[in-house]
Parts: sequence; structure tokens; C-alpha cells
Amino acid sequence: MPPEHRGSTRMVLSLAAAVALAVTGSTAVSASAESKTAGLREVMFVGNNWDGTADVIKSSGDLAKIGRINVIPDKDQRLTEIYLNPIKLAFFLGIRLGPGEGHDQFVDDMYSTPDGSAIVVSRPSFADVVSIDVATGKINWRFPVSGFRADHMAVSPDGKRVAVSASTSNTVHILDIETGKQLGSFSAGDKPHENVFTDGGKYLWNMSIGEVNTDLDDPSMDWTKGDRHITVVDTSTYRQVKVIDMRERLDAFGRKDLSDAVRPVAFTPDESKLYFQVSFFNGFLEYDVANDKITRAKTLPKNPATSEDRTTWVNDSRHHGLSMSPDGRKLCVAGTMDDYATVVDRESLQEGPLVPTSKPYWATVSGDGTSCVVSESGADRVTAIDFATGEKTASVSVGDHPQRVRIGHVAADWTGPSAS
Repeated sequence: MPPEHRGSTRMVLSLAAAVALAVTGSTAVSASAESKTAGLREVMFVGNNWDGTADVIKSSGDLAKIGRINVIPDKDQRLTEIYLNPIKLAFFLGIRLGPGEGHDQFVDDMYSTPDGSAIVVSRPSFADVVSIDVATGKINWRFPVSGFRADHMAVSPDGKRVAVSASTSNTVHILDIETGKQLGSFSAGDKPHENVFTDGGKYLWNMSIGEVNTDLDDPSMDWTKGDRHITVVDTSTYRQVKVIDMRERLDAFGRKDLSDAVRPVAFTPDESKLYFQVSFFNGFLEYDVANDKITRAKTLPKNPATSEDRTTWVNDSRHHGLSMSPDGRKLCVAGTMDDYATVVDRESLQEGPLVPTSKPYWATVSGDGTSCVVSESGADRVTAIDFATGEKTASVSVGDHPQRVRIGHVAADWTGPSAS
């Protein structure tokens, strides 16, 4: 049996075992989770990319603000290092003029440690990951990534490891979340982006998006965008077990017109289906993991006010943000350049109301699982949309250009870092 087939078979068998464990061991898992969060408060962290702050808001309900964390307390030190190094300065300014849309990118992604004492943040313009003590606001550790830009992260199901994409070196680093020590790394495609742990943390999927900062966006110039594929590694060795080239799968599905740059993704609860967005497409696709093929595509409405000039779409996005309800029945889509968010029935692929939002950049699930939460980067707010009705239920103002929104924990009585 070829190695790639053996890897695929192991993944399917491991998935079946994971599902069985989830069914038979739910009580033990629940008790374990409760012990880990005793004395903690579930919250949402909102990364305000251009501010260099993370707002902490309620994870459900009215999304009221609780506090704010400065994630660049070492800004002066980092800028001094950058301005004294011509190569670092060139990349720093390139990030500002490219993906930053004229702004520095100070926070891309963030997760809390299991004990809620720190927030771990990837900082694109500073090309690093830092752990910040949420009580004092001071940096616990700093990990400079390879290359010149840090991007999306993912935290393992046990909360002990964090993976970060180093987008200019085509590398994914895996760090100990408590110490910042590198536990492993692996090579990915061009411009690694999204990371997702699967099978209880046994595998890590990375989606590379290729070059998104040029104006060579006509389909005839797609070859200039680089090598884009999904890399799947075994997290016990960080060795590659499978590569999924969506170009081949898209062509076989009859969609040679679509880009193979996989953007945000969402797995079904049993991880049998993967839903994903691609560059330039106002919609998403469904991929059958076991059968290794694309099975359905959903095209969502276009906003008549949205320019059809692809070079005006931010970082090759059309729609950027995807999440799934805990029961796997609904998908929530951020229609970034079309200025709406909508809930889609997964069985019928019928969309619900188009909720007006301003450049929604990310979608996640509320702590109680009832709502989709999107970041409105064009309006500096976060909005909740009910999975059941598809209607907006709450909004809260946050900092400048919110992007990633993640569930995390802080101490039950936390209201912000101390003033010292």
C-alpha cells in the first residue's frame, strides 16, 4: 500500500476511534474539563489587529466588554530592532503596505493558557509569538518565528501546544504554550495560513494560501500565486502523512474556475466533512475526508455594491470566515467583501437572512453554542447572529480592525491587567 494511502487509512481509523471515545467517555471528559476551568470565566478574545490590543468580552449573550489587554507592551523595543535591520525593516514596511492595508499588523491570533493566566498572541509585523500575563500585562516569553511574519495559530485540544504559521518561511512552528519552547516544526506550502488540530490532537492540518498581496489576480495569472495545498502531519513526530492538492479535486469536481487557495475552514463534529472557502469565491465547498473528494459547492449572493475588480478585494478574499454550530447543522459565513454574514443550513445549503455587516473578517461560535460571532473589521465591532433564526442578536464596539475572535478563559474576577 502506498504511503499516502496508509496515512489516509490511519487517519480514518483514528477518527472512528475518536468518535467512539467521544460517545463512551463523554462523562469523564466533561468532568476533566470542569476541573480545568474551576475558578475561571469563559470569555472571548477579540484581536484588534491595527490597535495592538485584545478586547475581552463575554462569550455569550450581549457580548459586553470585560477588559482590554495591550499585546504590544514591548513596541518600542521591537521597533528599534526593526529599524536597525534593513531586511527586517523592508518586510515590516511590506506588511504595512500589503496585508496591513496601510497599517501595521500587531495581532493576528490569540489563545489563553489552560489556567487562564496568560494570553498567547501571534504578531505579524513583529514576526513573533508572545505570552502575556493577563494580570500584569507583562510578557512571559517571546518566540521569534522563522522568516518575517507570524500568522494564524491553533491550540491543541489539551491546551498544551500552540501551532503558528510563519508565512514568509513556509514553516509551521509548534510551541509549548506555557514556556514558548519549540516542540517541533514542519514545512508547508507557500504562505501557510490556517491551522486545525484533528482527531483529538493527533493530526494537524495546515492550509497554505500562496501569494495574496499582488494584483496578478486575473485567473490567467493564477500560476504566479505559488504552491498551495493542505499539509497534514502526525503531531507525535510532526512528519507529513498526507498532502491534499485542492487543484486536482476542484478540477475533478468541474470547478477549474475556482482558486485552490484554501482560506478559513470548518470541520463537522465527527470530522468526516470539511467545509472551506477559497480566494475570490463568494461561497464555500464541501470536502469528503474519507473519500478524498469535493462533493458540493455553495455560491452565495453577491452584493451589487461590491466591486467586481478582484484587485480591490483584501488579500484575495471575497468571503473570509467560516464556523459551524456545535450540532453540525448550521454553517455561519462571513461574506467579507460583500458586507454581510449569513447562516446556512448544512443539509440543504440554503442560506438564511443576509445580515448587514461591515467587512466581516472572521466567524466563530459563542460559548453557549447558540450563536455565530463575527468580527466586523470595517466597523470596529463584534456581532452575534443566532444559529436558529439567522438574525442578529447583539453587537459590541471593540478596537481598531478586529479580526480573529477566540474562546478562552481568565480568572473569574478578572477585569483587566493591573495598572503597575
